[in-house]
Amino acid sequence: MAIRDIIILPDTQLRLISKPIEKITADIRALADDMLETMYKAPGIGLAAIQVAQPVRLITMDLSKKEGETNPRIFVNPEILSVSEELSVYEEGCLSIPEYYEEVERPAQVRVRFTDIHGKVHEEDAEGLYATCIQHEIDHLNGVLFVDYLSKLKRDRVMKKFTKAARLAAK
Repeated sequence: MAIRDIIILPDTQLRLISKPIEKITADIRALADDMLETMYKAPGIGLAAIQVAQPVRLITMDLSKKEGETNPRIFVNPEILSVSEELSVYEEGCLSIPEYYEEVERPAQVRVRFTDIHGKVHEEDAEGLYATCIQHEIDHLNGVLFVDYLSKLKRDRVMKKFTKAARLAAK
């Protein structure tokens, strides 16, 4: 296992649409392991493969709340099947947009289908933090960032801030 670099806004790779995974290979398993290690080190609760510059439809997540307890989850080719009309608001952050948090409104419940790392297909209903996180990470696979849900003013402000930081870091 290895910790990978997380790409940061304004990196244009974050806007790529990730490709479906045809077959779960040793390389995909190794990528999932690296993503979990990277996510825990960051620390974060979710990570999409595109955030470590791998444009494939793979997500890792761990929503365990107790200190020292883990519940790692791996989602291959996740897709949202349905969403509730009811909405909820959560404060979201993103490992690719460090130290920036905003409230985002999303469907309160979703039904999701995914394949686990062993090739078994699952369908689950998600609500609360799980619903928010799975939507956030699937958005990454589709080149969408949580800042895209903000007002144009807020979105422009955060883009300007991270573009300036990237310019300064490149010097």
